Amino acid sequence: MSDEAHPYLTPDGRERLAEIVAALRLPSSYPDPVTRVDAVETHMSWVFLTDAHAYKLKKPIRTPLIDHTTIIARRRACETELLLNRRLAHSVYLAVVPVVRETHELRVDGGRGEVVDWLVKMRRLPADRMLDERIRQRAVGEDDVDWVAATLARFFAGAERVAIDGCSYRERIAADIADKRASLAQPRYGLDVAEVDAVYAGQHDWLARHGALLEDRAAQVVDGHGDLRPEHVCLERPPVVIDCLEFNERLRELDPVSELAFLSLECRRLGAGWIGERLLAGYAAQTGDRPPAELIGFYQSHHALIRAAIAVWHLDDDSQDRSEVWHDRAHGYLRGAIELLGESTC
Repeated sequence: MSDEAHPYLTPDGRERLAEIVAALRLPSSYPDPVTRVDAVETHMSWVFLTDAHAYKLKKPIRTPLIDHTTIIARRRACETELLLNRRLAHSVYLAVVPVVRETHELRVDGGRGEVVDWLVKMRRLPADRMLDERIRQRAVGEDDVDWVAATLARFFAGAERVAIDGCSYRERIAADIADKRASLAQPRYGLDVAEVDAVYAGQHDWLARHGALLEDRAAQVVDGHGDLRPEHVCLERPPVVIDCLEFNERLRELDPVSELAFLSLECRRLGAGWIGERLLAGYAAQTGDRPPAELIGFYQSHHALIRAAIAVWHLDDDSQDRSEVWHDRAHGYLRGAIELLGESTC
């Protein structure tokens, strides 16, 4: 992903999207009884929350990594999302359904008429059971974390292995670090370039001194989740994990410990560092996989750099009106990346 990864919408695509979004805000557009619809916009989608379900609409955007500008492409993307997410949330991802123009109205999963777009239909999860919300409530128990660790250990054990040699794996990460540095240093983002360069230099130096640790992990790389954040983990029994990174296979090709380090990083950012520690310990107990602490620290630092870049890419999206929030978040991730590098060399 590059600094040009922000979504691009054609004027025609923007107009069509606005029409569909307006329709999907109406309770009458859905086949089941709906009393209220809450609409949530993300970087690449709209999500419509009804009483019992969630419907995801993909924006008709084009970036260097994806092209969702045609209805055929969006349907395929929905089908891919359904298939991949059923690995960790089979009970959540229900179907791919059409938005149909019936006379002068747009309806979800309607009868005869022109299909104008496609949605991923999901079971709506309880907001108060999502890990990020439970952290805010200080309501996460040790047994909750143990359930998540066991669930993820089973998932990674059964995930498809990626054929990549140690040298290529190390070079892939080195190239990503350089790419993120180039992106974050763009003047339009207004970040402290010295801070960006400090992260780049620190991670580059770590690779020079400890790169063999990464090379040893190449055999563990799987087609994983790719976006393992607290807001994607629901503490049901058993837990479910939603919203994998479905649009690019390579970005899902990760060492399981890297994925767990990312979740640990995000829990720490929310003030619950103990969750990551227990999660990694539980994974180690389940699998016997016990990588050195300096590798985990590096993975966390690398993910912090990635998240800093993703934060500033939001500044390129005209629909996102929170520039100060994203700028501050990027700075926080960069500061964390430096701190974690220091911990990884202790």
